[in-house]
Amino acid sequence: MTQRRDPSAGRGRARLSPAALASRLRSASPSQAGGGPAAAQSDALELPAPRSVLAGPFVALVTLLAAIAATQAAGVPLRDPDNVAAKYLVLVGFGVWVMVMLDIAIRARRRAGTRWPSRAAMRAVRRERWSPYRCVAVASALVGFYVSYLAYRNIKSVIPLLRPGELFDRQLADFDRAMFGGSDPAALLHSLLGTGVQTHVLSAIYVFFIVLLPLSLALALVFSPNLPGGLFYATALSINWPLGAATYLMLPALGPVYATPAQFAHLPASTVTELQGILLDQRLEFLRDPAVAGTAQAIAAFASLHVSMIFTAAVAAHLLGLHRRLRIGLWMLLAVSAMATVYLGWHYVVDDVAGVVIALAALALARILTGVDLRTAREGWRRPAHESSY
Repeated sequence: MTQRRDPSAGRGRARLSPAALASRLRSASPSQAGGGPAAAQSDALELPAPRSVLAGPFVALVTLLAAIAATQAAGVPLRDPDNVAAKYLVLVGFGVWVMVMLDIAIRARRRAGTRWPSRAAMRAVRRERWSPYRCVAVASALVGFYVSYLAYRNIKSVIPLLRPGELFDRQLADFDRAMFGGSDPAALLHSLLGTGVQTHVLSAIYVFFIVLLPLSLALALVFSPNLPGGLFYATALSINWPLGAATYLMLPALGPVYATPAQFAHLPASTVTELQGILLDQRLEFLRDPAVAGTAQAIAAFASLHVSMIFTAAVAAHLLGLHRRLRIGLWMLLAVSAMATVYLGWHYVVDDVAGVVIALAALALARILTGVDLRTAREGWRRPAHESSY
């Protein structure tokens, strides 16, 4: 007996729009085959929309185009001096790979309930949690961040060529003194805190930023229970780069330690004072011959991206509902880092205020670009460990 097919079934499938088909592709996960309904549902909740995945590369593309325009106007090629951006990308990329392996091992061990997870359990977790779509999403955010950084470095480097002889240090210093009743904020901090071991402590905290930035990015992309939230944070960090470069162009400034070095000459030698000397040498070398390959300059005061990046992390931690201790720690780090920028002569107080404005703008733009549902992202972070996605 020949079985008749239901014609309505074929017509129903034919009516699927491309958007619906794309949605089904994103929601289809290997966990539906082997991880059980709970795991499949959890994975489906964290799959990011295409706009979230493309947000980071979009920011990178815009920043790169701006860098190409800036370097062409300055008459120098677009480059990666000392391959710094490439090295960071390779190192952080390797760190992310190690964290992914660790994530798989921890989740497989938790699932198996044994001291050492079996290969089968690790393969299952890898298939379910680290699907090709998720890997592409994480890779796009990571590459987008460092391409944006590369473009930012190029724009920052050519500011003295685009606005030769224009510096606003005197106006920024006057504004600071007006805010503090005629006193210099750096001098006030030196007299209040002292200039002994305190200098080394603040120097170490300031330099810690170099580790904090890539570490927080990697952690957000790898261990996030809700990946759209991690992509939102990565996109916000990336947006800080072009916004910061724009403020450098708007108000070129060297910073107190370069504009009035005598005010900081009494500070003991530290990691930061050594770095400040290196940056000054690089600026002088760059200005002598900007076209020489491998040279760049990285001195710019207004606004403070140290403050903007840490403020972005602190606010994102609140928006995504991260642990209370982590949020408190980030706010404390922000306060001490802002103090260090003024104490060590990197920035004026107004630079730090501008950094807060940049961070707020970056978070708002990231929210628009990624379209992340912050309520869903917060629920992902608050989900009990046994319900987190595999």
